[in-house]
Amino acid sequence: REMRIGDNRLCLHTLSDAEDLPGKVATDTRYEKLSTDRSDCRLSFASPVGLLLSCNHIYNQYVLIDNSEEALQKFEKSARNMQSLSRYSRSNSINREWIDQYLNEAHSYGLTSVRAHFNVMAWSDDAEELKHIRNDVGSQLASMECVPRHNTIDCPTLYWAAIPGNAADFPAEESFHTFIEQAVCLFTEETNYRSSLSPFGIKMVDRLTGKPLHLDISDLPMKRGITTNRNKFVLGPSGSGKSFFMNHLVRQYYEQGTHVVLVDTGNSYQGLCGMIRRKTGGADGVYFTYTEEKPISFNPFYTDDYVFDVEKKDSIKTLLLTLWKSEDDKVTKTESGELGSAVSAYIERIKADRSIVPSFNTFYEYMRDDYRKELAERDIKVEKSDFNIDNMLTTMRQYYRGGRYDFLLNSTENIDLLNKRFIVFEIDSIKENRELFPVVTIIIMEAFINKMRRLKGVRKQLIVEEAWKALSSANMAEYLRYMYKTVRKYYGEAIVVTQEVDDIISSPVVKESIINNSDCKILLDQRKYMNKFDQIQALLGLTEKEKGQILSINMANNPSRLYKEVWIGLGGTQSAVYATEVSAEEYLAYTTEETEKVEVYRLAEKLGGDIEAAIRQLAEKRRNKETTNN
Repeated sequence: REMRIGDNRLCLHTLSDAEDLPGKVATDTRYEKLSTDRSDCRLSFASPVGLLLSCNHIYNQYVLIDNSEEALQKFEKSARNMQSLSRYSRSNSINREWIDQYLNEAHSYGLTSVRAHFNVMAWSDDAEELKHIRNDVGSQLASMECVPRHNTIDCPTLYWAAIPGNAADFPAEESFHTFIEQAVCLFTEETNYRSSLSPFGIKMVDRLTGKPLHLDISDLPMKRGITTNRNKFVLGPSGSGKSFFMNHLVRQYYEQGTHVVLVDTGNSYQGLCGMIRRKTGGADGVYFTYTEEKPISFNPFYTDDYVFDVEKKDSIKTLLLTLWKSEDDKVTKTESGELGSAVSAYIERIKADRSIVPSFNTFYEYMRDDYRKELAERDIKVEKSDFNIDNMLTTMRQYYRGGRYDFLLNSTENIDLLNKRFIVFEIDSIKENRELFPVVTIIIMEAFINKMRRLKGVRKQLIVEEAWKALSSANMAEYLRYMYKTVRKYYGEAIVVTQEVDDIISSPVVKESIINNSDCKILLDQRKYMNKFDQIQALLGLTEKEKGQILSINMANNPSRLYKEVWIGLGGTQSAVYATEVSAEEYLAYTTEETEKVEVYRLAEKLGGDIEAAIRQLAEKRRNKETTNN
């Protein structure tokens, strides 16, 4: 006999007798597939019949809490009866011993006696498939050291009792006596991945089933108080799929109206930027590459309305300190104070006299001609050891008119970030230049902050790839704190992306200024850093559970699917591993594999520069090839 519900055929396995249970239960167990010699992936004891059972099924869990005292009294009475009948049958004697053990446990530890029942209902509309499902359920129960009982007699009754509200019709004879502690060990604790109930988010994939998920890692966590900012810290070694994931994230943010500014040092976003430029007819998708012929320049003193708030003044001061001091030089309070005063005085002057063109050139002249003179005439002398203005002017001379970097801070037209929604700054060519690299990085970030102030109510995103190294000196810590604070205030998010673990571990500034200000942490495959992971764990403040999740990344990937996994942690309270699985078209748009990129660009050339058409053709070709192979 079989039970049917509509077209579906039902099979039922029950755990309704203590004899069918394992000799020992636990709250959790080690899942070998996702564990390493350095980390444990812990799943609930009943996980084999929970998420690890891959067919359509429901795992019903019943704990029936009767009057514990009455139940124990019945057992006492039963034990006495067994005692008196033990001379007639050895089984009575054995049963009495079992009952005595149960009663001793209950009284010794003050345990509550309950009745419990567990069953697995699985179904399929195909009779052949149901046979396989029945075997799968049986083997999963056996892996828990339970005796799998395929129940055909009580199927309708138990199905009816499992409907919410019908528990009163549960057949009492289908339960066994145990204690609450042991009963809950047979509960399954894992839940299915759920999509975020938020209109904003990114598409990710359930690592187990491959089902698409809508995931909000920006707004919903803040609304729920899980995070206090939208900033993100992304860590993934080379080859872990970091660039791919970031392209996937950035594209979706852009498509949902976000203004994106990227500071890149490796052409990771060139393909995406080119596609956006083509799609918008050149109106968007701007790709700035720093070259000697076309350097990136900026004017820190320029504002449309001559409004300089405290934060703006502080950012100018920090920029000037960066230009003046080397990484190892300590900035004294006097130096910081004097430079701050000079900036304020200069701003007051350009406000009063609009004929002065706000720029680094005129600021330098003000410092050289006026501020130095005023400093010398003060009643309370400022010693050179406290603030050496001559040293500062000499060091900054290279950024003044006629100097080798005079173009950097004297731009006549500011970078127009306001009207473009997707901008990439590629500064790979200067990443080894210790003088230019930090200045250009700050210039870009400052331009982004100016954009943030002016664009109200629009989501803004600043992504700094390896360029964060330019900001890792002690002098930059204050600027980073200011930047993160400003980003949060103006509906923005800063994302720092890196692959260099050693740089992170060795830099206290990174922890203080970047990690502590990023409530969302995203880690990709860390197996390359297995030996250093304890340091990473300490730096990021990860729990053992989170460590287990991270080190399980890509350990049991489905060979029939092309994807890489990523761990996302929010505010230290929520975390999960997701898969980045995309269409063939999206894969070809983001790939950083040289041979694949060359193939795309060669075909695009043949098609008159149409990258989208090239990607479509190659994707179709791949799909046809896969179909043929299958």
